[in-house]
Amino acid sequence: MTKEKSISVIIPNYNGIVLLPQILPPLFDALNFTKLVYEVIISDDCSTDESVVLIETHYPQIKLIKANTNKGFSPTINKGIFVAKYELILLLNSDVKLTEDYFVNLLSYFDNDDTFGVMGRIIGWDDDIIQDGGKYPSFHGAKIKTSRNYIPLESKAGDRLYSMYLSGANALVSRQKIIELGGFDELFAPFYVEDFELSLRAWRLGWKCYYEHNAICRHQTSVTIKSISSKNNIRKIYYRNKMFLHAIHLKGLCLVLWFLQLVPETIIHLITGRLWYFASLKMFITSFSKINNSKFFFKKLAMKEQKTISLNEVVKSIQLSLANKMINKF
Repeated sequence: MTKEKSISVIIPNYNGIVLLPQILPPLFDALNFTKLVYEVIISDDCSTDESVVLIETHYPQIKLIKANTNKGFSPTINKGIFVAKYELILLLNSDVKLTEDYFVNLLSYFDNDDTFGVMGRIIGWDDDIIQDGGKYPSFHGAKIKTSRNYIPLESKAGDRLYSMYLSGANALVSRQKIIELGGFDELFAPFYVEDFELSLRAWRLGWKCYYEHNAICRHQTSVTIKSISSKNNIRKIYYRNKMFLHAIHLKGLCLVLWFLQLVPETIIHLITGRLWYFASLKMFITSFSKINNSKFFFKKLAMKEQKTISLNEVVKSIQLSLANKMINKF
């Protein structure tokens, strides 16, 4: 029997005046469908449109957190995480619409004490094309790939499918565990890769991340990010954050090999004229002290839990769990 749960929904918002009226009614439909106790928290990242007025005027039941400066995804959603009061937290982007039965197949995952969280299938806003499935781990040399997905080709009752990470667009997680992890690492602000890094911390402490194919939501791709950032700036931040991820979680020979792999990659980017990569590299190099702070924080967590596994061990365990499953990778 699934134990009765309670849910806090946290939505980071920046200039969501167009999207919020489209995602909030389906969210409340999905929450009411569960018949569970819930709350909805919107953490606003210093919006310059009328979205705050919209929330205050039309959704007085929503708890609104307002920021004085724009800081990006991690600092904004963390504010919501640390005021949430219920057992489960749904991390939901402001460009994601839930289906009414979204939560039905997710709640039982948390009957297991080692569950960190579970994400659902992400399809298009106006179509049924799958954008994200479970996250499949693989390496390119010493570098972990952060963008591979998979979906099951057959579904069996009771199947539990591992995911390398939980997408920040729709992730139902244990409140107790995400608070113990310290929320998202704000080193990764303003956006990208922070959801991978958070899930990796959970995995390395022995907690599990899952993908549930029958929980469905609709996503309008990166509307907010595209509206505030140039394409090259997005690339700079993305590649910087991938460097952060490896520097924090690789160690020993694996870390040395990854640094060595950066050399030919840097040369290739120079030859091909992708000079934005050097801005990523500069930001990475000048952030070593902050990277060390993140590594030290995780080391303290591992000592407290008295257990930790490596990135390679996480990848192998997920790959092994899917080895005999009929899946499609994309």
